Amino acid sequence: MTDSTEAIYTSLDNDNEDIDLHIANLKQAMKDNGVGEATFQSSRLPVNNREGRKMMQSYFKKRGVKVGFEG
Repeated sequence: MTDSTEAIYTSLDNDNEDIDLHIANLKQAMKDNGVGEATFQSSRLPVNNREGRKMMQSYFKKRGVKVGFEG
């Protein structure tokens, strides 16, 4: 799962390049590991404000991934 979340951070830093592919990989990794929510570090997000986090949660939710934030 760590590789999947790192790929998403990289994608976010690169203007969301291949984000849907990385979300699908994360979703599969979560399923394989029995994890119900992906946790991201707020400080690593390109848009680290409430609006940016809510947008990310909404986008991921539409693709079947529940997102939480720490720090």
